[in-house]
Amino acid sequence: MQKNPNISSENSEKEVQGHHEALYDRFVEHARELFDASQEKSKKAMEKAMEKAHQQLSEAGEFSAEQGEAFKKFMRRDMEEIARYMTLLKQEALEHLHPARLGAGALSSMAQLLKAAGLALQSLSQKTEDALHYHTGEITSAGTLTCTGCDQKVHLKHSSRVPPCPSCYATKFLKGY
Repeated sequence: MQKNPNISSENSEKEVQGHHEALYDRFVEHARELFDASQEKSKKAMEKAMEKAHQQLSEAGEFSAEQGEAFKKFMRRDMEEIARYMTLLKQEALEHLHPARLGAGALSSMAQLLKAAGLALQSLSQKTEDALHYHTGEITSAGTLTCTGCDQKVHLKHSSRVPPCPSCYATKFLKGY
């Protein structure tokens, strides 16, 4: 069985490409370490760090001077792209996080929250009030019943059936204790 020479050539190219990518990563990492170690934090300081990384790694035989120059070019390109992207993010953040917009958004959110809370409280209030309504013939514990028709109070001293209102003969009461 014969080996396909094209497959061997493709594998070799991938290995070389992977090796170059690893060298580039090594170069970037070394330049970043040199930049981090320096006192100055500027574009000029980054250029110095890249040049020093290029020089040190070339002298160590990790890559050729030409590869180092290409790596510096690639790194500058990558840094410019990152700077462009960060500027775009900054503009978007300023637009979305503008105080007037945040204020309006916060007020809108607060209004929606209060509206929802108001509706929930209104519903709870209605349910609570409904639970406090008693009708003639129902059994209830001791307490004071107030007629919803005429506000006449009926005092129950112990559990008993709810009577009709002694004043207006209505059959619906609110209970208090």
